[in-house]
Amino acid sequence: MAGAVGAVRRACAGPCRERDLAVQAVKAALAAWVAWAVAGWWLRAPVAFVAPWTAVVLVESTVYRSIAHGLQQLAAIAAGTVAATAVGLLTHSTVAAMAVVLPLVMLLGQWRRLGSQGIYAATGALFVLTNGSVTVATSTARLTEALFGAVVGIAVNALVRPPLYLRDTRAVLRDATEEAHAILRDVAGGLAESRWDAEEADAWHQRALRLHGLVERARSAVEWSRESLRVNLRGHRKPALPLPGKGCDDALVVLDYAAVHTAGVTRTVLEAAAEDRSASRPHPGLARKYAQFLCETARALRLYSHSRFGDECADELREAVARLRDTLGDLRRDLVRSTTDDPDEVATYGALLAQAHRLADQLAASGR
Repeated sequence: MAGAVGAVRRACAGPCRERDLAVQAVKAALAAWVAWAVAGWWLRAPVAFVAPWTAVVLVESTVYRSIAHGLQQLAAIAAGTVAATAVGLLTHSTVAAMAVVLPLVMLLGQWRRLGSQGIYAATGALFVLTNGSVTVATSTARLTEALFGAVVGIAVNALVRPPLYLRDTRAVLRDATEEAHAILRDVAGGLAESRWDAEEADAWHQRALRLHGLVERARSAVEWSRESLRVNLRGHRKPALPLPGKGCDDALVVLDYAAVHTAGVTRTVLEAAAEDRSASRPHPGLARKYAQFLCETARALRLYSHSRFGDECADELREAVARLRDTLGDLRRDLVRSTTDDPDEVATYGALLAQAHRLADQLAASGR
């Protein structure tokens, strides 16, 4: 109950996912009501239930998906209906017709061109074979009602507040960037203070691994936003909306790199912090220098996010990237001067330096 009340409050407060779900639910109900009112109440069609049944499932999350799934569903229903009608008229036996038709339509439903709508081939066949006598007239009416219901469902979704998901894209991208920034700052703080706590290091590493999930959510949000703009009249009427363009693609590339190399840094720190550690701990002076590099990286990531999503901070980003490269140069020289013959120390320093190089190179390329 608390969750439901919270969802209602969020939907009433402003644009959000809960409001989108509520609107789509109302639209689906409206599409079914219109289809039944016309086919069942006004025209009194013989199989009028097919129209609202088709309409309600085609009020999809995007207009493009409604159209694509509508075409696939109609093709599947038509194939199942035609096959069941033909076999039913030849055999005059529902049991025998089912034995012949169902394996065929189930195989047809696996055809990749029908996508997720392939199951409706079997559904269409079952409606024909289990709903009284099989006749060409009834099957034709069933196909007509399915076509009408599809048109109603697509029309309602396209004309009544067609769904757009643009507002979520930047928020998810910024969330992922802020989490990467927070992880790097926390690791930098631990290294600067020489805190080699295994539990804390493990928590950093787990957060870094979860960062991949945030990046995937951001990628899904970008793809979802772009799909919601296809054949969407509402999107064309609102050109001021922040469209997911090249800036979003660039941000996803940078976040991918940040997630991969943040996980690499935290894994190296975790191995060095473990009680039965297989990696040596860096010298405190080098650890502080690396902590400074991580702080510069975190700041550059945040500035990069701001520069991509509306804030005028391109000059600050270039300066931050320049400082990042300078810090990396100092770190490399310090690592070279402090190299020992201990292979474990060399491995630890090499891993940290490799991750530093990759992060700096990607941010430098993105900040141009």
